[in-house]
Amino acid sequence: MINKRIQMLRKKMEERGITIYVVPTADFHESEYVGDYFKARKFITGFTGSAGTAVITMDEAGLWTDGRYFIQAAAQLADSEVELFKMGEENVPTVIEFIQDHLTQKGGLGFDGRVINGMLGTKLKELTEQKKASLHTSEDLIGMIWEDRPAMSMEPIFILEEKYTGESTVSKIKRVRNEMKNACADVHILTSLDDIAWLLNIRGNDILHFPVVLSFLAITQTECCLFIHSEVLSEAIKTQLEQWGITICDYEEIYSYVEQIEDKKTVWMDCNRVNFNICSKLNSKVTILNRENPTVQMKAIKNPVELENLRNAHVEDGVAFTKFMYWLKTNIGKIPMTEITASDYLAERRKERKGFIDLSFDTIAAYEENGAMMHYCATPESKAILEPKGFLLVDSGGHYYQGTTDITRTMALGPITKKQREHFTIVLRSNLNLAAAKFLYGCNGHNLDILSRGPLWELGLDYKCGTGHGVGYLLNVHEAPNGFRWKIVPERKDSAVFEEGMVTTDEPGVYLEGEYGIRTENELVCCKAEKNEYGQFMKFETITYAPIDLDAIDPELLTKREKQLLNDYHHMVYEKLSPYLTEEEKKWLQVYTRAI
Repeated sequence: MINKRIQMLRKKMEERGITIYVVPTADFHESEYVGDYFKARKFITGFTGSAGTAVITMDEAGLWTDGRYFIQAAAQLADSEVELFKMGEENVPTVIEFIQDHLTQKGGLGFDGRVINGMLGTKLKELTEQKKASLHTSEDLIGMIWEDRPAMSMEPIFILEEKYTGESTVSKIKRVRNEMKNACADVHILTSLDDIAWLLNIRGNDILHFPVVLSFLAITQTECCLFIHSEVLSEAIKTQLEQWGITICDYEEIYSYVEQIEDKKTVWMDCNRVNFNICSKLNSKVTILNRENPTVQMKAIKNPVELENLRNAHVEDGVAFTKFMYWLKTNIGKIPMTEITASDYLAERRKERKGFIDLSFDTIAAYEENGAMMHYCATPESKAILEPKGFLLVDSGGHYYQGTTDITRTMALGPITKKQREHFTIVLRSNLNLAAAKFLYGCNGHNLDILSRGPLWELGLDYKCGTGHGVGYLLNVHEAPNGFRWKIVPERKDSAVFEEGMVTTDEPGVYLEGEYGIRTENELVCCKAEKNEYGQFMKFETITYAPIDLDAIDPELLTKREKQLLNDYHHMVYEKLSPYLTEEEKKWLQVYTRAI
């Protein structure tokens, strides 16, 4: 099937003189996750992961993806002609290097200019100029061969009330305009869906588990134009947006709007997020101020109302997860269980909680060797049967009106090996040490990552991903610009200085292909500690509340300080959650949060 699709694409390429065609994982907004309409890379390669780029030539097909997906991609590409290129590995060319190598003089390079960002599109354009090749960006060749392509999502939107956001839409727009004034920008083009949703205090359902709305935004000092499918707006919401000074325009009109921006105007836009077609349509006499959107930093720093709501969301989520863990631990081996039935049970517990809207991503319930695939997703065909032995890794979360959660727990379902116990305890040490960090203001995730990775590096172990990511407020579960990782990955844009109010996950792990995976994940809020002659010290507050499986720990491998950190954490978990549990669940939680 995949090879046949590739042949169909090559026929379209040949008709147009295209010798290389690029298919990224993207929509018109450079979203990390995309709706079904935009899953062109999945269609042409068969790889279902959330990140990857396909490059098709007349005689080769390649897929580039990162370390989270190496195992999954290798399995899914096995029966096709598509070759896996492991990003970041030694002697593996980048997408740009591959194209540079394979684009012949007077060849043709093609891509849909709406799904490639301006920066990458410009680099590809320069490549074609160097090779005297042609550039084709006006057609979606995948769309031409995708007969049963799903429709573009047009789900109704809703307005998130100020009791949840802590700030009005009018106030947020005013802040953006102040930033524009300081930067001498006349127009700000905003195309990233999470930024638009945050700024306008709107939410939708146009991407599964990501409550955003397909839209573009253009702001000047006197107008704010929202380009959106009118079908998603009720009359009441239209009226409300107009009262906030927002003009409603058709979704596709963004392209004609940018063409009409006057000469000598300065346009602020992040060319890493704005698509190539929009960038290309700007008048050549317009000055482009290519810098990060001001909303990125604004939404990352949660205000006091958001933070209080988030703590409440994590109590609700912690109750749901603890009820699930109780059920799992007390029923394993007694009733039939699979990865899917476990995942479904957890989802049902979340749906019972106050303010719940949706899962924040597809739950990863991965038993034994499946846990080694960081973004594993069980299917009815591949689901593993859970047995009273080994590890079950569950990475999950929820969207609530009070905020977004992301938690991972690895649980022993019965006897585990000495090696599994050692690795579980080392991952726990890594998690605790990072959460307990105290540091001077000015540090970012590169400064602190060693606190987590250090215990694993001592054993010659590592994990092929970052240690943590920012989390949005009823938005993207992966949110820039804060994160933890040991080396800079430019496209991740997660190297910002930690500011008070930023929320970041703490999720070290061990992943042994063919054996098991272990991850322990909590969310941390950055807070101020004392200020003295050395400067402003910062610390973290853990806001994820759920037991860490004591059945899998070797206490002998923990230092006295680490035992105290774990005991203090479990004491907090019991205090937060026990009022919402049944008597039996309380007794169970008391045992699973006991001091060691």
